[in-house]
Amino acid sequence: MRWRKGRRSANIDDRRGASGGGLFGGRPRTRAGRVAKRGGVGGIGVIIIAVIAMLLGVDPAMILQMGGGGGLSSNNLGFETQQTTSNAPARSRADDELADFVSVVLADTEDVWHPIFKSLGERYQEPTLVLYDGSTPSACGVGQAAMGPFYCPADQQVYIDLSFFRDLHQRFGAPGDFAQAYVLAHEVGHHVQTLLGISSQIHRAKQGRPEAEQNRLSVMQELQADCFAGVWAAQAQRARNILEQGDLEEALRAAAAVGDDRLQQRSRGYVTPDSFTHGSADQRQRWFRTGLKAQSLTDCDTFNAGSL
Repeated sequence: MRWRKGRRSANIDDRRGASGGGLFGGRPRTRAGRVAKRGGVGGIGVIIIAVIAMLLGVDPAMILQMGGGGGLSSNNLGFETQQTTSNAPARSRADDELADFVSVVLADTEDVWHPIFKSLGERYQEPTLVLYDGSTPSACGVGQAAMGPFYCPADQQVYIDLSFFRDLHQRFGAPGDFAQAYVLAHEVGHHVQTLLGISSQIHRAKQGRPEAEQNRLSVMQELQADCFAGVWAAQAQRARNILEQGDLEEALRAAAAVGDDRLQQRSRGYVTPDSFTHGSADQRQRWFRTGLKAQSLTDCDTFNAGSL
């Protein structure tokens, strides 16, 4: 990906190396005038929790429960999530370069979504990207590195422990800078859903429905975020020629690597489609490709699609 000459975003909250990464540690910031919306953790991040839960025989939903923007005081793996870090890891040159990279990607998503929202008669409110080590507070509870990247609708911020990108390469077999860009663009896709009111509609639609139906709505939401990531990639390419040979393949490889079927097969040796919450590898790749070809956001309407 051609990124080094790109603009850097001003919406970075770098908490790396901060001591006290638990509930009251770090340097949480929200921008004045932002309206908080209720919601939980969204996106690729929760997949990591699900994998850990399945390995230990724990219901992932129990780990992810959080209400009204409140936090998780503990999880169901037997240890407290409220942690402090007295000796934060020293920053490496590689991590600083990753931080620089995600700042450029975030800026590029801003440059893409502003005009799209303007064309809809809406105003795009830029999210903040929080970089942290180990754990950090959020309005959706304590963010943990094991969760992977996640978006919190309650404070409209994306949270990333940069060590996830090493896991994406080493554990999930999805290397490359555009694989990393896809991950961030997917989380920003959840922010777009929040601003457009889609996330709140889904939250209401889930109330009182059987678990399998709730899971299907979650899959639709996640696949739409994948489609929005594809919209970003296509628009950025047209405007700034950011893609290099092999970039799209990197993103597609990452989308497949975090498909529910592959994660379940890897963690427990079998697949249960009714329990999917993010979509299969094929579905995630298909909707990213749909975003690449989309003429408008309606092309990403997973909720009314004939098939996923």
